Amino acid sequence: MAINEKIRKLIDNAWSDGYPCLLATTGPTGPNISVKGSMLVFDDDHLAYWERSKKGALENLGHDKHVAVMYANFKAQHDGVLDSGFLRFWGTAELHEEGPTREAIFRKLTQREQEHDGADKGIGVLIRIARASDLRGKPLG
Repeated sequence: MAINEKIRKLIDNAWSDGYPCLLATTGPTGPNISVKGSMLVFDDDHLAYWERSKKGALENLGHDKHVAVMYANFKAQHDGVLDSGFLRFWGTAELHEEGPTREAIFRKLTQREQEHDGADKGIGVLIRIARASDLRGKPLG
């Protein structure tokens, strides 16, 4: 799936623009939704983020690797940047506690994320995108 430059820029700048991505996971105690300020487009087939809080989302990923990511930005819709102010991605997460993929994710993080307390002990999470659409169901890419 090709992620166009416009969507790439929106996702990569989501936190600094004030529209952070939300990650939905599920586990033995139920669903979890968490803000992921480090979410980024890794390549045309993957999103990625840096897991440093190691709480609910990580616990759930130990039981079920299926995830959903939501990006919501009404301003982008009102300004004509996006047809729908909501983008949704569904996929499967891979945890990288060490190795070249972990390091590649770390290199793509913003300086803020690289220097944040606990970043050195973080886990790189790579999400293989199975499908993506806007809120109206129009496929992305």
